[in-house]
Amino acid sequence: MAISRVRIYEVGPRDGLQNEARIVSARDKIEFIRLLSLSGLTNIEATAFVRSVSQMADAQEVYTSVRDFGPRMSALVPNRKGMENALASGLREAAIFTAASETFTRKNINSSIEESFSRFKEVMQLAADHAIPVRGYVSTVVECPYEGRIAPQKVAEICDRLIQAGVYEISLGETIGVAVPDDISRLLDEVTKKVPPEKLAGHYHDTRGTALSNVFRSLDYGLSVFDSSAGGLGGCPYAPGASGNLATEDLLYALHRSKIETGVDLGKIADASEFIRHAIAKEPASRVFAAIRK
Repeated sequence: MAISRVRIYEVGPRDGLQNEARIVSARDKIEFIRLLSLSGLTNIEATAFVRSVSQMADAQEVYTSVRDFGPRMSALVPNRKGMENALASGLREAAIFTAASETFTRKNINSSIEESFSRFKEVMQLAADHAIPVRGYVSTVVECPYEGRIAPQKVAEICDRLIQAGVYEISLGETIGVAVPDDISRLLDEVTKKVPPEKLAGHYHDTRGTALSNVFRSLDYGLSVFDSSAGGLGGCPYAPGASGNLATEDLLYALHRSKIETGVDLGKIADASEFIRHAIAKEPASRVFAAIRK
């Protein structure tokens, strides 16, 4: 299937910043998101209404400030209370989270996979009552830092359950960045039996430098949505050794060079990365950022 246009789902403000030890002020997060919104992005994951993540303690302030910037702003919500707080902040899109590994789910959200689905019921009902679209995340779709390799059939079953629950799209999280294209093929061979590719997004960490190759293998399967993070921000506190998400700049460069449209201005994304690097006192991991900002 030839893909001529890709939608980029920017996750830097939430998934990118959540693991930073240095707390970023609400003011800087808002400016970061404002700069990202100038790039042509249509979707930005702005924050998470999760009390246990100190970096996201300012979720209400941030979300109410950015919700009308232009792109559709999403927020991660773990349960009914988080959803109620998000709705009070003018929520435009919700995201729910589970994993294909029982151990990872327990460490990350302190529940089993089955319990995570029970929590989703109330979130999905509130979303339906307020006509809020919901995106689903499935982590550890290839390998878990605690359980090792994950059966693709198990991922497919979880994805099918999420679609049945009412999510409009599922982000497949290769959480620890070990996958190569053949791993992605094995995964998508099974998942696309249950869920059509137009309802799937690739979320590939670049720990071992394989994320872009995994994106291009996914394009062969008909996926046209990919998560990425400005500057390559990210990591996971529950996945030892996992570094950042695929950098938005690197993804844009590779797609544009391959004549695949995105509608996103690479230079504007680099401007946002330039800003946030001062707030976190850390150089962006993006190779393309380093090349164009010499």
